[in-house]
Amino acid sequence: MNGAQGHARFSRHLFLAFQPPAWHHPRAMPKQVSNVATDDYLTTIYRMYHDEGQDVIAVRLADRLDITPPSVAGMLKRLQRDNLVEIDSRKVIHLTHEGLVRAEQMVRRHRLAECLITDVLKVQWWRAYEEAHLLEHGISDITEPHLYEMLGKPTRSPFGYPIPGPGAPRKLSMTTLADIGEGTDVEIDRVYEEDEQLLRFFDDEGIRPGKTVRMESIAPYRGTVTACIDGRSIVMGTQVAGKIWVTPPAKPSARV
Repeated sequence: MNGAQGHARFSRHLFLAFQPPAWHHPRAMPKQVSNVATDDYLTTIYRMYHDEGQDVIAVRLADRLDITPPSVAGMLKRLQRDNLVEIDSRKVIHLTHEGLVRAEQMVRRHRLAECLITDVLKVQWWRAYEEAHLLEHGISDITEPHLYEMLGKPTRSPFGYPIPGPGAPRKLSMTTLADIGEGTDVEIDRVYEEDEQLLRFFDDEGIRPGKTVRMESIAPYRGTVTACIDGRSIVMGTQVAGKIWVTPPAKPSARV
């Protein structure tokens, strides 16, 4: 080896030694982390339509995401271009098949993360939504099935929402506690999860999925209802009652 060759080889070793590791390279960024904004839009559209029964329009989407309408309009054009959403003649936004598959994947990971946070890590119930939002994008195609198995194959989130996957119901009850008449018994199906302060109120008052509630009284001119849970009377605004979805109480199984 002559001097020039030796110098070239030394220079190459020196160059390689100071290269950043593969994980530091921008191209090594996991796909699910680089698509956070798109996933947030798709999952919000999914929740508003599938979980709450709303027609999703741009103004409502901007309000939910706390983003300016022009920014939402720009993102919707991108989502249309990528064949993830369609907008009909009434300006209602719909997920395409591809958009629905992607939204369900992220919602599934979010709700599995909520189960992990409450059931395994024992974090307070009311904190689970926000904490899961930080974790969901870090769950990969490899870790997701292992997490699902480790958690015991849950079918519902801690807030009562079905976890997308085989056997998950497509139709949910859209009846809320605000729709119930006096003297009616119902069971809490799910509660609104995107407001941490509201979740703290639910937690403090024992308002959880699976609890039986009796509507004691309605005061329409005051904008309040009084509901009985576990023998306690709870007064709440009708707007809060509208964030609690209910079903008829489960019938006790017949004795043999």
